[in-house]
Amino acid sequence: MTDRSAMQSLRQHWPLASAPRPIVIIGAGSIVSDAHLPAYGKAGYPVLGIYDPDQEKASQLAAQWDCQAFSTLAEATAEKSVVFDLAIPPAAIVGVLDQLPQGAAVLIQKPMGSDLAEATEILALCRAKDLQAAVNFQLRFSPMMLALQDAIDKGMLGEVLDFDAWLALDTPWGLWKFLEGLPRVEITLHSIHYLDLIRAVLGNPLGIHARTLGHPSSSMAQTRTSAILDYGDRVRCCLSINHDHAYGRRFQACEFRVCGSAGAAYVKLGVNLDYPHGEPDELWIKQGTDEWQQVSLTGEWFPDAFASRMSQLQRFLTGEDERLISNVEDSWQTMALVEAAYNSSAAPATPIAGLPE
Repeated sequence: MTDRSAMQSLRQHWPLASAPRPIVIIGAGSIVSDAHLPAYGKAGYPVLGIYDPDQEKASQLAAQWDCQAFSTLAEATAEKSVVFDLAIPPAAIVGVLDQLPQGAAVLIQKPMGSDLAEATEILALCRAKDLQAAVNFQLRFSPMMLALQDAIDKGMLGEVLDFDAWLALDTPWGLWKFLEGLPRVEITLHSIHYLDLIRAVLGNPLGIHARTLGHPSSSMAQTRTSAILDYGDRVRCCLSINHDHAYGRRFQACEFRVCGSAGAAYVKLGVNLDYPHGEPDELWIKQGTDEWQQVSLTGEWFPDAFASRMSQLQRFLTGEDERLISNVEDSWQTMALVEAAYNSSAAPATPIAGLPE
């Protein structure tokens, strides 16, 4: 029988660091105002200041959160004994990392560069400068996914045998005008979260079959993706991603189904539904012949995952955590999976013998 108290006590938040370093944020975009700053405020982590090339934007945000607005990048990166939080576009990462002090602690916004070549350059730079660097793959740290991982680690699902990600929603791409004209959009900037989460649960796959494409109604390079991750002859893992399901909320979906030898889990990723307003996240678990039980979540992907992501880095710096999760070495492997997905998409499908051309 299901131990209901154990179900409700699943881990949902990373423990706070006992002596966190002040945070210097590079970038003042919507992700900072909507997620980073609310998360750090909720966790009680001190933000020393913000820098953005748009000084007016940085000043307004700094005033709102009672911190400093740096006038130059050099001024911001001169700070000592801080965590640098890079909330900047992929193409800008190398230039900012190059200005950080030797041995600095840094949280890098995902993705880790625009492609694997940039990820490799970032990795080499972090190694050369001995940076204590992690990448902000924060879906792993959301309350629902921390609880899911805890349930899996405790054997509640048994051996994981099936992992399905299904999205059919109407994503408002117009909110991110800077994405127009980019050659890689859907996997690099969205489904990368799911690929990273799957790696956290199942490890690295043997390979990937993928097809990613645009839609006649969208100016984005890609808005739809189908992928199969190869985990051998025992585990099945599939993703079906459609950002153009613009037919009303009733049959839209943003969910994972994880099935094991002893149980199953259902996860609803609410933030993507009616974005940016979102809906509550949900986690349901079924063990054996018991009924499905909903886990009472005490937070959401946005902003709580950002606080837990920062907590883990801060605790690594204080020595309270032994390893740095999603460090640049591990995150490079997620970027390698993304690159393989695009390579697969660009390759021809297996032809059907005997059909006319």
